[in-house]
Amino acid sequence: MNSVTTFVTALGRYDFLQSALITAIMVGIMSGMIGSFIILRGMSMMGDAISHAVLPGVAVAYMLGINVMIGASIFGILAAGLIGLVASRSKIKTDTSIGVVFSAFYALGFILISLAESSTNLHHILFGNILAVSDTDMMTTTVVLGLVILFVVFFYKELLITSFDPTFAQTYGFRVQILHYALMLVLTLVTVSALQTVGIILVVAMLITPAATAFLWTDRLAVMLGLAATLGAISSVVGLYFSYTFNWASGPAIVLVAAGLFGISFVVSPKQALLPTLFKGKARLRRATA
Repeated sequence: MNSVTTFVTALGRYDFLQSALITAIMVGIMSGMIGSFIILRGMSMMGDAISHAVLPGVAVAYMLGINVMIGASIFGILAAGLIGLVASRSKIKTDTSIGVVFSAFYALGFILISLAESSTNLHHILFGNILAVSDTDMMTTTVVLGLVILFVVFFYKELLITSFDPTFAQTYGFRVQILHYALMLVLTLVTVSALQTVGIILVVAMLITPAATAFLWTDRLAVMLGLAATLGAISSVVGLYFSYTFNWASGPAIVLVAAGLFGISFVVSPKQALLPTLFKGKARLRRATA
């Protein structure tokens, strides 16, 4: 209890901790929202690929002294395009093309980072350091969160239909491919925003875990979006508390909290019904042996 009081007191005293908390909450919200569409479309591997493929873009941006969003967005869309090209123009399946492209981009990123001689930046990119978030980072995250909300609100119907029945959506006249690449662009922006919080290695966990947890509780997309955003925010706040209190890396702390929430939901959620089924099974066994 004393550690919680200390954390709350520190929040009121230190500006950097307030910035970290606000940024972490925003990243949790946007990750949960976009992650919902990623898992509904069966694109978890694509999310992993994009999160790793932006590394060379981030490295190039550092080397040229430009905004990392520019470099990351270019390489994120390039990776998504290459994956689609390889999968459509060869006998190789999509998951194989994802593995080839994202590993190549990831390796290129490491080489470019080493050329830039920026081991400190590399460590922060890989594992995150939310306590070192700057005003620019917070402003960038705010803009990306706004774009995510606008994207979901304005294209909610299109995203809903293409997520559950892309064939029907194409027949109905929706531009499925354009919407797919728009989602990839938004995913790239969210990924870059989350770099400072959880790092490039664990960003896919923030995209997938809160959304997967929300999926265990509801079958309605609107409810799932709100619940995933809430769970992402809760994971970020509690993870930041652990990171500050116990001097843990922010990324792993936030992801572990998200994983813990998923584990609890997996056991007790009505949709999964693991715990109720276990109790019912024991009750039947007792009645059978009575």
